[in-house]
Amino acid sequence: MFFLCRYCKLLEETSFRGRTADFFFMLLFGGVLLTMVAPFVNIQFLGSSLTFMMVYVWGRRNPNIQMSFLGLFNFTAPYLPWVLLGFSVLLGSSPVVDLLGMAAGHVYYFLVDVYPRISGRQLLKTPGLLKALFPPDDVVAFPQDERGFDQAAGVNAQF
Repeated sequence: MFFLCRYCKLLEETSFRGRTADFFFMLLFGGVLLTMVAPFVNIQFLGSSLTFMMVYVWGRRNPNIQMSFLGLFNFTAPYLPWVLLGFSVLLGSSPVVDLLGMAAGHVYYFLVDVYPRISGRQLLKTPGLLKALFPPDDVVAFPQDERGFDQAAGVNAQF
């Protein structure tokens, strides 16, 4: 539950700031993709997979954020899903649920962030109906430095 609240909030406040329709579409895309794959891997509850999807997307979009796991070792944000996967395997959980979420996050990240830069075409767009339901917010966003600090406010945006 902690990861769901934290990384959902961080995605909303950074990558999707003022773009509620795009955020909803990411969740909808992930939910549909996970629901289509779930019967083949015999998973009934997809909440953890959707959470891992958000952690994966957040980590890929914040490659310079330094993190620490239990104070034992440091790593950058893109490795967070892999560290959490290793920890859950050490605790005896099946890695399938986590890997499924990471795969869904990777598909979304590739289609929205990587493929358009490579080809110049955007395959995955937020439908106009969702943009009409969730009009863009007029939000003033302050730029952040590589540590996650708002440059204008001088405060840490990471909590």
